[in-house]
This record gives sequence, structure tokens and C-alpha cells, in this order.
Amino acid sequence: MNTEASGRLLDRVRKLLAKAEDESVTPPEAQALTAKAAQLMAKYGIDRALLAADRPETDEPASRMLDIDNPWARVKAHLLCGLGSALRCQCILLSARPGTRIHMFGYASDLERADVLYTSVLIQMWHGLAGAQVPAWSRSPRAWRRSWLLGFATAVISRVRAAEHAAACHATGPGAADGSRTALVLADRAAVIRSQAERAYPVTRTARVTYSGTGYRDGYAEGQRADIGTTRLTRERGRELTGAAS
Repeated sequence: MNTEASGRLLDRVRKLLAKAEDESVTPPEAQALTAKAAQLMAKYGIDRALLAADRPETDEPASRMLDIDNPWARVKAHLLCGLGSALRCQCILLSARPGTRIHMFGYASDLERADVLYTSVLIQMWHGLAGAQVPAWSRSPRAWRRSWLLGFATAVISRVRAAEHAAACHATGPGAADGSRTALVLADRAAVIRSQAERAYPVTRTARVTYSGTGYRDGYAEGQRADIGTTRLTRERGRELTGAAS
């Protein structure tokens, strides 16, 4: 697949998601459109990887330093790092006050996909939280909202990871043409990005996000209904991932 065909595939994703967001579309129709969009987005990532194997100049390793502002900086960082990981990127969480700083490593096309998804999901997350009703019995509305946000983010990350896994299995399975080559290409790209992050940060530790509120289940359910990408990430709005590239 050439860069022009790859661009057309991404355009199909955006059109599907535009339909899914239309108020006249029923929930089952929206879910079907969104599922198809997620499938095509994952295929786009694999196609770009295979193209770069033949033409390395079309998709090279890169990194971005990103500042995540408050409110809810750690929750937003959890969302971004989870999506980045699902899309074959590596994220290093750095301490920064106020907010959070993330150093994100990945091939340019995968960083682009993370940009599309994170920017879209973040807006949907705020809309969902605005419409969520904190139970009257909740002792801490803030803790409830934080747990709701984490539930939402976790659901979306899980869905993206599942779509990516299904696409990779389809592209590398026994019945796939060039399946072995595709598996080697994806493994090689993962090794390159992992090595890039390890050179920059030889010593790291796993970061865990905890919560004490009881809104996680409600947030997770809402995240299951979220669109995992959107056409709103175009000229009409600036990108969320505006950190300096390196």
C-alpha cells in the first residue's frame, strides 16, 4: 500500500466516525460504525508499518515531550499512556508540577494514531463526566468523578487494544499473505521503539493509578460506548499532543 492509499484508508475511518456521531444514528448503528472504524484504524497502522519496511523514509522513529495540565492530569496521563501502549508506542511518565510530563516514543504513524484517539476520547470523556450524576450517597463527589474517569479511560484503552490485537492476528495468521514478514516487521518496530526508550531512560518503574471512589463501573460502561476516534481532529481544532517532536 502506498502513502496515497493509506491516506484514503484514514479518510474512510474519519467518515465512518462522522456517521457514528450523527444524532440521527441509533446506538446499535453507531456501535457498528465505530467498530468498523476501529478495525480500519488498526489496519492503517499495519499498512503503514509494511510500507515503511520497504520505504523507511515514510515512517521513522520519533518522540514527543508532552505536558499534561490539570485538572485530572494523572487520569489524562493514564489515558494517553494506555492508548499509546495499545498503538505500539512507549510512554515514560515524568514528574512535573503542576500537571504531568510524558515522554512518548513511537513511529510517526503510531504517534499520529495516538493523537487522533487521545484528542477525540478526551473530549468525549469530559462530555460524559458532565452528564454523569454523582450519587447522593457519595461521601466525596471528587473521588467519585475521578473513579468514573478512570473507568471510562480503562474501557476505551481495552477496546483499542482489542482492535489492534485482532488486526495483528489477522495480518500475521497462517492464512495471511506475507504473514511471517508482517510479524517480523511489527516485532522489529516494537524492538526499535523499546530500545529508543531504554536508551533515554535506562532505569524505570511501573506507575500505578489508584482510586477510592465508586464511579468506576459507571465510567467503564460509558467508555464502552465511546467513539475511538473522530473527524473533529482536523483543521477545525488544534491537536492535544502539541509537545515538541524529537
